This record gives sequence, C-alpha cells and structure tokens, in this order.
Amino acid sequence: MTEKKYNLDAEEQEILDTFNRGEWLSKGENLDKYKEAAKQTFVKNHRINFRVSEKDFRSIQVEARKEGIPYQTLVSSVVHKYLSGRLKEV
Repeated sequence: MTEKKYNLDAEEQEILDTFNRGEWLSKGENLDKYKEAAKQTFVKNHRINFRVSEKDFRSIQVEARKEGIPYQTLVSSVVHKYLSGRLKEV
C-alpha cells in the first residue's frame, strides 16, 4: 500500500506521527450524545409549504434534475446552506 504524502507543518506532522503510533485513544466520553446529535442533523420531521412562481418552480426542477436529486431535497439543501452561512452569493 502506497503512503500518501501531504505538505504538513511541524505541528501537523507531529499529530499525524502520534496518531500513526497509536498514541490517540478514544475515551468514548459523550459518544451517545454526539451520535444522537449527528442523527438529528439529518432528520426531516417538519413540513413547510410556500408558494413560488411557475418560472422559479420550473427552474428548481431543472436544477434538481441536473443534480440527480428530488426538487424538495434541493430546496431543503439551499435553506440549510443559507442558515449555516455556507450559501455563496454570485
């Protein structure tokens, strides 16, 4: 197996070396809490109904088809990215 080479600074290299030597151990603290938080991040249990113009609706459908996802998933993704500050303005 070929080892990947990265451009790491000294601190990053030290962290990688200690990890590779098995010096990092999980204590499992709050593991269930973090698992539940991760699970809840992707639970979609609320419905929102709103109206858009015919033109916008068709554009949403076209973009969703390009991405290979349902249009509802595309809209949900856009809302999530906006609220988390990851939606970039062009």
